Amino acid sequence: MELIGKIALLLPLVTGQGKNGEWRKQEFVIEVAEGQYPKKVCMSLWGEKIDQANLVTGETAKVSFDLESREYNGRWFTEAKAWRVEKQGAAAPAASAYTSTPQITTEPTASFNASPVEDDLPF
Repeated sequence: MELIGKIALLLPLVTGQGKNGEWRKQEFVIEVAEGQYPKKVCMSLWGEKIDQANLVTGETAKVSFDLESREYNGRWFTEAKAWRVEKQGAAAPAASAYTSTPQITTEPTASFNASPVEDDLPF
């Protein structure tokens, strides 16, 4: 499954020691603006995927995740485990949803009183 939204909140990094060694978990909240009411979803990243994602609050990202539920003492707990985070926007790699970003360049003028350089942009 995938969601595209804005990283709304980064929760504190959680670490621990288990029978298989040390583990790390980073939870974050992504806000999806579909329809009239935005929805917030708490997701988790585990281990080395935390460093690969390099999450920053306020950035837009496409998150690929799996849902997993488990039973403990008669109660069920569900977790959205992210396995890939792709940043969206101008700084994203070529594989993002955006095909290209126009570059606007202007040449410096000789003085502050000179007329601005005309560009060929349609707007």
